[in-house]
Amino acid sequence: MNIHEYQAKELLAKFGIAIPKGVAALTVEEAVKATESLPGPLYVVKSQIHAGGRGKGKFKELPADAKGGVRLAKSVDEVRDHATEMLGNTLVTIQTGDAGKQVNRLYVTDGVDIAKEYYLSMLVDRKTGRIAMIVSTEGGMDIEEVAHSTPEKITTIVIDPAQGFMPHHGRAVAFALKLSGDLNKQAAKLAASLYEAFVSLDCAMLEINPLVESKDGQLLVLDTKMSFDSNALFRHPEVMALRDETEEDAAEVEASKYDLAYIKLDGNIGCMVNGAGLAMATMDIIKLNGAFPANFLDVGGGATTEKVTAAFKIILSDPAVKGILVNIFGGIMKCDIIAAGIVAAAKEVNLSVPLVVRLEGTNVQLGKDILANSGLPIVPANDLGDAAQKIVAQVNNAA
Repeated sequence: MNIHEYQAKELLAKFGIAIPKGVAALTVEEAVKATESLPGPLYVVKSQIHAGGRGKGKFKELPADAKGGVRLAKSVDEVRDHATEMLGNTLVTIQTGDAGKQVNRLYVTDGVDIAKEYYLSMLVDRKTGRIAMIVSTEGGMDIEEVAHSTPEKITTIVIDPAQGFMPHHGRAVAFALKLSGDLNKQAAKLAASLYEAFVSLDCAMLEINPLVESKDGQLLVLDTKMSFDSNALFRHPEVMALRDETEEDAAEVEASKYDLAYIKLDGNIGCMVNGAGLAMATMDIIKLNGAFPANFLDVGGGATTEKVTAAFKIILSDPAVKGILVNIFGGIMKCDIIAAGIVAAAKEVNLSVPLVVRLEGTNVQLGKDILANSGLPIVPANDLGDAAQKIVAQVNNAA
């Protein structure tokens, strides 16, 4: 789960991390009012969307030479003008894709006199089972180019969660950022606080870009992104309360209500599979046969008729879907139960696109009999290769 920048900063502030003062706003009037609680005379008006690259982004509804999604304002009138242009319009960044995201929230912050920008992030390194703290002296909007062209300017510090954050980790961060004196101490303390926040909140990723050194010698978190391990959110109702469903795909939100793992893709063949690995293989073989999957959908090992019906509805909510491939391996999941769910779901949603089903595993013959006797135009498949060929042919013939 992702949250907005202003929400992430509010969480980090609770761990004693220095954050420039800022106020969230849903309307132009709230953005203008926010300036009353800020020192000024320099303000920053920031679009709040779940995507990076906002500063270099462009609004679809504005001229090509218009400013991006992060703007400086030297007066209250400029804050009003920026808020008017940004709210309700669609911001396209390198991370949103061509569709962009509508800006529904703003964050008005105090301006900072910047002396130097740095980069610091944390994530779970699944290869080592440890937490990686990634730092660079080259923070700012071009950090991706730094990683690509000059990777030697990026340092990774690995922390064993069993041992926890130690003083030498803080010194390593300060050394990598080439800081000395009081800034060295600030960096070590900041790194320790960020680690505490990362672990305490069950984060999956925490990025500070830029981390800035102000001209008065303070290290400040100027921008931040946070995402959380969805499997741990039950421990953090205060974080769950920050979820902004308007930033998520509506079908993905609906899928989460049924504990379905769903991600929309750009193809036209819907996929319903049990198991993430099998789902990836299914998508691969669809592409091997010259078509493209419309989604990733894993119904899990304990799917019920209700979950299968919900999965069908979610797949068909995408108007791009011209056919569905169901690929089930019945281990814990029995093939007769999944077959009954497929038949019930197909009848309830009044299925109008080709449906190919491949079943294998426990009670497979019972499952095949249920499909064959359903009276529905369900095309059975012998194996995954056969299933992919049949659904691609069905969709092409229907075109």
